[in-house]
Amino acid sequence: MGEIDIIFIVKMIIIGLVQGLTEPIPVSSSGHVMIASEILGLGEQGFTFAILTNTASMLAILYFYRQDMVRLTINSIHYLKTKNRRYKSDFRFVCFIVIATIPAAVLGILLNDYIAEKVNMATIAVMLFITGVALWLIRNMNGDKDERDITIKDAFIVGLGQAVALTPGISRSGATIISAIAVGMKHDTALRFSFMLYIPVSIGGVILGFSDFLNEPNKANLAIPYLAAFIATLLMTYFALKWFMGIMKNGKLVYFTYYCFIMGALLQIFF
Repeated sequence: MGEIDIIFIVKMIIIGLVQGLTEPIPVSSSGHVMIASEILGLGEQGFTFAILTNTASMLAILYFYRQDMVRLTINSIHYLKTKNRRYKSDFRFVCFIVIATIPAAVLGILLNDYIAEKVNMATIAVMLFITGVALWLIRNMNGDKDERDITIKDAFIVGLGQAVALTPGISRSGATIISAIAVGMKHDTALRFSFMLYIPVSIGGVILGFSDFLNEPNKANLAIPYLAAFIATLLMTYFALKWFMGIMKNGKLVYFTYYCFIMGALLQIFF
């Protein structure tokens, strides 16, 4: 393997680490991947790479919440079979995840290509400022709703937040967590709902992008770099999520407000 190939693999690993670090935290992973790609001289990575790294993040989140996923699945099946009220809250939670998935799924199918064409560094800078403002507004909020108290209206509002985050620079986790906190959810409930919501959207993206992945003309040449990026994303997402949970627990979400403002200003200056 030549030097150029090794350098390319290292760059792919860096992009994977950026994706993994920024996916769980409210600073926009897609925006940061675009920034990192520009700095590294890689250009736009394309839909196949985005699907690959998002799949890695999804698997890390699935593993992190594996016990919740098993409980929700088993109890929902039990409720459908027995209608036992003991399992109803878990079944309702799953239903609310489905409801919250709809806005992003619909808008993603209709507007994804249009959004991709309109995005540039100036757009990302503006969206980071907007994310920062939203984080500032909810910095001291912590509701009292847990999973049993969520309503259809709450789920739909959080789903709209996820739909807004289709634009690079608007953080998906940030938009959903901000929306969840704004409707009165506790921080831990907001966090769980946000990342549970990431799973069906990611699965949908994988299904929609599978044909693009199969038709990728350079699959053989890109196999090792993409595998390296996949592993880097997988590991970094897991550890970044653990780190972010500690920040949420300590009520330090406001730190990301400052980061979004600083990064937005730097993009305006240097790009």
